[in-house]
Amino acid sequence: MNISEIFGSNVFSIAVMRERLPKKAFAEVKSVMENGGQLDMATADCVANVMKDWAVEKGATHYTHWFQPLTGITAEKHDSFITPPVEGKTLLQLTGKQLIMGEPDASSFPSGGLRATAYARGYTAWDMTSPAFIKEQAAGVILCIPTIFISYTGEALDKKTPLLRSMQAISDQALRIVRLFGNTTATKVIASVGPEQEYFLVDREKYLQRRDLIYTGRTLFGAPAPKGQELDDQYFGVIRERVGAFMKDLNVELWKLGIPATTQHNEVAPAQHEMAPIYSMANMAVDQNQLAMETMKRAATKHGLVCLLHEKPYAGVNGSGKHNNWSIGTDDGKNLLDPGKNPNENLQFQLVLACILKGVDVHADLLRLSASDVGNDHRLGANEAPPAIISIFLGDQLENVVDQIVSTGTAGSSLQGGKLNSGVATIPLLNKDATDRNRTSPFAFTGNKFEFRMVGSSDSIAEPNTTLNAIVAEVFCEAADLLEKSTDFQTDCKKYIADTIKAHRRIVFNGNGYADEWVAEAERRGLPNLKSMVAAVPALTTEKCAKLFEKFSIYTKPELESHAEIMYETYAKVINIEAQTMIHMASKHYIPTAISATTQMAASIATVRGVCPEADVSVQTELLGQISALLRKAKTAYDALLTDTAKADQMDDACEMANFFHDTVTADMTALRAPVDALELLVDKKLWPVPTYGDLMFEV
Repeated sequence: MNISEIFGSNVFSIAVMRERLPKKAFAEVKSVMENGGQLDMATADCVANVMKDWAVEKGATHYTHWFQPLTGITAEKHDSFITPPVEGKTLLQLTGKQLIMGEPDASSFPSGGLRATAYARGYTAWDMTSPAFIKEQAAGVILCIPTIFISYTGEALDKKTPLLRSMQAISDQALRIVRLFGNTTATKVIASVGPEQEYFLVDREKYLQRRDLIYTGRTLFGAPAPKGQELDDQYFGVIRERVGAFMKDLNVELWKLGIPATTQHNEVAPAQHEMAPIYSMANMAVDQNQLAMETMKRAATKHGLVCLLHEKPYAGVNGSGKHNNWSIGTDDGKNLLDPGKNPNENLQFQLVLACILKGVDVHADLLRLSASDVGNDHRLGANEAPPAIISIFLGDQLENVVDQIVSTGTAGSSLQGGKLNSGVATIPLLNKDATDRNRTSPFAFTGNKFEFRMVGSSDSIAEPNTTLNAIVAEVFCEAADLLEKSTDFQTDCKKYIADTIKAHRRIVFNGNGYADEWVAEAERRGLPNLKSMVAAVPALTTEKCAKLFEKFSIYTKPELESHAEIMYETYAKVINIEAQTMIHMASKHYIPTAISATTQMAASIATVRGVCPEADVSVQTELLGQISALLRKAKTAYDALLTDTAKADQMDDACEMANFFHDTVTADMTALRAPVDALELLVDKKLWPVPTYGDLMFEV
């Protein structure tokens, strides 16, 4: 296999456009992509026709405007290239108008009240900065045109539109910062992202025997397997042959789509794995990650597997996240998060760092919210992922620089990495970084980028990056407003850096984020601890939030309020589906199985006593009593869950309903799970109605 030959072969890339478009048309397209503006309709027609011809050569029969509604996944409506037949014959066509704009039904997607059901018009519009591509699937070969999705009245109904707005905001404000330091060649600053993607694989036949996996993506019942991850032998372990075959096919499909997948390995838990790409421009990274998740699911099916992207498919073992590696750099090649060899002398980096510290501190609640989804509530703070408390890890080198600035107003030195001697004569001396890494930090500096580790594995990375871009743009703007007026830039810049770092030093924490002591310390520092998605949602409707997003026209206040409504509704709907699934499984599977077990055991006891009255049946009797007691607990919990879900169904207010599901229904679910999981360990495996954790995780 020649990777360079297949890479990007299904992408209508810059290289393809340069080769196929007339020079004048290509120049206009490239100019609009880089600088904004409107395409001439004649040029749009030319591009559309060339794109259609390219796609048809690859077998495409349909095209679609591929967008990302507020469901968190992607949407597509396929239209063929066929034109109205004339004398029984048809031509294939894609016009510039069809390329640029589409009109899906906006009332059928979440809007949080922005759109009444009776009003349906919405628009998709071509995102020229993210290349078109083709998908090869059972429905045929489809030309996919990445687009935004907005309502008839202009509100964003997707995750892509706010992201693009935020990218413009951070570019504009960061450009002001680099101009202060004499950079006159850069024309934009680009937010780049590299999202690591964790996932589980499970045998498809076993998956189809678990209603909870089918309906919810996670196991709602299940006793721990005798072996989990306690031996630390899964991480980076030898990849199983079946999994390796899946990874091989996955890589090929991702490379064909121009997704630079580079890393693959076993993760911490049994049957858990990770794929990581090289970084891309933020909106392309968002598109590529959505495609990667779709491709994982499709590729798994070909190998008799199912790819689980839920943050916590199995209780008691490591959950799955999506570490969002975020950086910003100029279009002339300068990474604004590169501290250089001596960060104490790098004033521009110090200013950028100070601004990020302030942005994260001021908007910690929003950053926490951006990583909130229902599944992530099972993961955050559970000794396997960052805590729900936002803090920043800087490492020894930068923390030392920060502490010097706090103490004296400036930094006179910085720690250096040096060499590392392994003690083995045949191993060369290793270059040692100036600082270690911290896997317990939610927002960690890792050399020339920040790793936002809180994002959930199933989540779109659009919202976290929209938030990061916005909060940093806001502080860049404040700094530029002040420093652009300075008559003594060096002095005023150093003072601004010192004052900002002193005011927001509390957000820096290099210790163990999993420790109970950190929770108490964070509270003393005044850092928010939003322990659940429901607790985080109110951050969207604060004046501080509206001021931030309206300043850069990223969200309007009504859009933010609609997002809050959608998040409450989503939480309630997801938990309700889980609760109804538990009710179904308990009544159809577990309670009948327990009754069968007690019936058989009682019959066995009676038979033994009938044949041998003096026989000791105390063990059987004790087990019968234990199973019967657990059966009673399960039935009691089942009744409570049934009652409370019915109560929730009568509620109209989305916030009230979400909080009721969080506070009451999830407690009922926990109460039902406990006796059922205990029954699994007592009931004959031949009777148990579903595959166990051991079956699911170790038989892949």
